[in-house]
Amino acid sequence: MTRLTALLSALCSAFLLTVAAHADEVQVAVAANFTAPMQQIAAEFEKDTGHKAVLVFGATGKFYAQISNGAPFEVFLAADDATPARLEKELLTAPGTRFTYAIGKLVLWSAKEGYVDGKGEVLKKGEFKHLALANPKTAPYGAAAVEALKKLGVMEGIQPKFVQGENIGQTHQFIASGNAELGFVALSQVFKDGKVTSGSAWIVPSKLYAPIRQDAVVLAKGRNKPAAIALVDYLKTDKARAIIKSYGYEL
Repeated sequence: MTRLTALLSALCSAFLLTVAAHADEVQVAVAANFTAPMQQIAAEFEKDTGHKAVLVFGATGKFYAQISNGAPFEVFLAADDATPARLEKELLTAPGTRFTYAIGKLVLWSAKEGYVDGKGEVLKKGEFKHLALANPKTAPYGAAAVEALKKLGVMEGIQPKFVQGENIGQTHQFIASGNAELGFVALSQVFKDGKVTSGSAWIVPSKLYAPIRQDAVVLAKGRNKPAAIALVDYLKTDKARAIIKSYGYEL
């Protein structure tokens, strides 16, 4: 081994030790619709920074209640912009850290090929027993689904067929398992790299529901945590944004 090679090896080892010494964990509450992209982003984040993101997925409304009651989350990726803004007003966030990381899209989806047509006419025909959607009181995608059904003028006839999931993840499971023939989920759950990955779907026109702006924020418990700040900054990188876009979100 030459002296230069030995020196480079020593410097590399020192660098790795420094990274390891400063690596940390950050506790992250993540809206269920963002499960797949966030798992991918977290893996890249750990690879690039040494920090580990410990992810918990669920409904935005439930996370609000948990954070308000002292849950140990340090970063929150919500399915809306209203909940992080509310936490900000209640002084439960690190000032100046809230931003929109994605704009979500609603999709009517069935695990069955050819079941959902390209114009959503299946809703007007009503020839199904169950339609799944997330609880509109706690999940923004559920609220968007109700808004769309009302604008389509089919809410009254379909409401008795509702099967409500606790969050959008459970809603997807209801449909994937066949317990509901179809339902409303986040496009990101059934979309990757420009196409719907399984079943049949109708991407609900954005004019039928208010924009689903999804905000991220560093919570009060993470204000002095380098890993928390690093994660929020990482979500703004080209690499993270490319992953987000690949799941059908707008930026």
